[in-house]
Amino acid sequence: MTPAGRIDPPAWMAEAAPLLAALAGAGGRARFVGGCVRDAVAGRAVADVDIATDLTPETVRDVLYAAGIKALPTGIAHGTITAIVEHRPFEVTTLRRDVETDGRHATVAFTDDWVEDAMRRDFTMNALYADPDGTLYDPAGGLADLAAGRVRFVGDAATRIAEDALRILRFFRFHARFGKGEPDAAGLDACAVAAAGIDRLSAERIAQEMRKLLVSDAAPQTLWLMAVRGILAHVSPDLGDIDRLERLVQIEREAGDADAVRRLAALLPKTTRAAVQLSDRLKLSTRERDRLIALANPIARPIAARVELYRRGPGGFRDAVLLAGADGADWRAALAAVADWTVPTLPVRGADLLAEGLVPGPALGRRLAEIEQRWIDSGFTLDRAALLAQP
Repeated sequence: MTPAGRIDPPAWMAEAAPLLAALAGAGGRARFVGGCVRDAVAGRAVADVDIATDLTPETVRDVLYAAGIKALPTGIAHGTITAIVEHRPFEVTTLRRDVETDGRHATVAFTDDWVEDAMRRDFTMNALYADPDGTLYDPAGGLADLAAGRVRFVGDAATRIAEDALRILRFFRFHARFGKGEPDAAGLDACAVAAAGIDRLSAERIAQEMRKLLVSDAAPQTLWLMAVRGILAHVSPDLGDIDRLERLVQIEREAGDADAVRRLAALLPKTTRAAVQLSDRLKLSTRERDRLIALANPIARPIAARVELYRRGPGGFRDAVLLAGADGADWRAALAAVADWTVPTLPVRGADLLAEGLVPGPALGRRLAEIEQRWIDSGFTLDRAALLAQP
């Protein structure tokens, strides 16, 4: 490949030096690839670092072992070894070409052709490579697209989507993050034509892409585009309240707190059933499911801030207050009202009621709930003696 420019090598390139030296010692060529290069060029923080090499995965594994570098065969069938250098993971993947695809998975063959490896990638901005000295390689025109804020498929858009329908959601997720102006027309049209392919994807893969899309500031506009082109309905037919999401995004921007689950809740009808159905559809974690269900029960206005904080806990309270703000409630006042308030503990316990002669069971539970409500109604002021004194 012909060099296409240069960047000052970031610190993470230097951190990979022992790994690169081991590969070079075995006669291999290794370059940083994909998102880490893209984000370094764009001046963004880099999380995951991927390295491409012309060595086979078995050779990579053996070379790293010999060099005393921990090597985990996390995806060796697809050419990937995870190397750990100074506690930092680096994914090392052998150059590949697709042999067969079914819209979800690919059968790959290994190659030593860097351009062939680039041509199987999804978007041009993800087909960027860099030598350890910062020399850039751009076989698909990704640098120009990155500068223009244009998410463009490598080669033919329909072909790339046919290889993996998840690329439909990735197209919109990357547009939300990097896009400037209108999306690439050819890519948008290809996504709309192939939208039904989303139905065959695993729930986990869909959920992962949606989480990443939703935390973008451009999520509302991007979801509008997905809805208009008939794509969002394939994720879930219940994700419809984009106006509410847009209001929430504005609030979260001021509050400095972007959250995917909260934003997902903004899109849904305010019913427990809708929250449960979406949780099941996307196979959300138990924690995400519980949060989504809690947010299906909105805060009444005006907000009784201390009561809501007591009942929902700090995280649940913040979720509910910010979402209530998207419905027109005074979220700033609600947060300010409890800024210096310490949540108290109910001064009466079940043991106190047992001492009064109640036996364990539903009656004791009802009595404790009545006492708790009376305590809340008093503004959390009644003490243990006062609460127990009332029948």
